[in-house]
Amino acid sequence: MRNWLLAGVAAALWLLHQDFWFWNAARPLVFGFLPVGLFYHAAHSLAAAALMWALVRFAWPAHLEAGAEPGEAASAPPGAAGGVRRGVPPGGPGDAAAVSDPPAGTGEGA
Repeated sequence: MRNWLLAGVAAALWLLHQDFWFWNAARPLVFGFLPVGLFYHAAHSLAAAALMWALVRFAWPAHLEAGAEPGEAASAPPGAAGGVRRGVPPGGPGDAAAVSDPPAGTGEGA
């Protein structure tokens, strides 16, 4: 139920992004200096940030975190400690552990 509610809020926020009602309005000024359209977009951006926080907090798929150690990122880059790329044999192209240093005099600072 919660995921459907968050999806509905995301859809409503997407629809409200098209603020055709403020396209031709420079007045009223919010706080005495801010055009109403600019204020609307600032408020919309804050609402989108709050929605993204709620999506991560309440709708993040738990299976993505199942293999992560405490304090370790779930998506370690390939070649990192314990990181494995599926379909790439060890030492094959794209294996970070198989990359060696360039010959002397050919790298940076040469």
